[in-house]
Amino acid sequence: MGSGLITVFLPIALAIIMAGLGLELTVNDFKRVRQHPKAVFIALFCQLVILVSIAFIICKVLALPPMLAVGLMLLSASPGGPTANLFSYLYKGDIALNITLTAINSVIAAFTLPLIVNFAIQHFMENGQNVGLQFSKIIQVFLIILVPVGIGMLVRHFSPHMAEKLNKPVRIFAIVFLVSIIILAIARDYQNLMTYIGQIGLATLLFCVCSLMVGYFVPRLFGVNSFQAKACAFEIGIHNSTLAMTIAFTVMASNMAAMPAAVYSLFMYIVAAIFGTLLNRLEKKEMAQISTTT
Repeated sequence: MGSGLITVFLPIALAIIMAGLGLELTVNDFKRVRQHPKAVFIALFCQLVILVSIAFIICKVLALPPMLAVGLMLLSASPGGPTANLFSYLYKGDIALNITLTAINSVIAAFTLPLIVNFAIQHFMENGQNVGLQFSKIIQVFLIILVPVGIGMLVRHFSPHMAEKLNKPVRIFAIVFLVSIIILAIARDYQNLMTYIGQIGLATLLFCVCSLMVGYFVPRLFGVNSFQAKACAFEIGIHNSTLAMTIAFTVMASNMAAMPAAVYSLFMYIVAAIFGTLLNRLEKKEMAQISTTT
């Protein structure tokens, strides 16, 4: 893939996306944790513990090549993206909870993501090749995630009217820009991507399905209602693949580590749409059964 494409345009696309996320956030989104503490705690536990463990198990069971295993662990450590809010809206989830989870997840990921990636490098690479992410690179990850979000939040705080005007154009521009970059990247390295789909396709598909199922059924198991569980499912199930790709390309300087996120992004939207449709059908059946019994 072209180095200019990677080192310049992909970070710009990510910055626009994260700033757009910030335009939708306020301090109240963080305070809202007190209203739904159980749902937030369970969702974060699923994201940070269960899913990272599932990714690790998939890497071991499928015996992924070391750098692809590191890439899948990087993807598992990436928080939910703004797309999760869109899916929650489309499939009638709790969007306010989604926004709260996205806000908290983005902050936590700035600290947990380097730790998880360092663990993966130490475990899967021979003798911990490249010694993982050094402190300067950890700061880079921190800045990549938090600075654009913070800028967006500041604009929202000091000029809500401007934030409202910018929100839709920024979101559309970010999506178009991102899709263009991915298409260009695939076009430049089509043969390699096809090879990697053979190596990582099953792993990313399994991870995508597991993410959505864990995100919905674990909260339901602990008494979280369907409305909130759907929000958890999309927040946990739709990872920020752009963030994972950007860190792999720019911070880790590894095309191979970016491949799980690139392949995952090809499956993610289709699997999430099927899952959301099935959940809504299941919900309708449950409502019909309740109405007939009463």
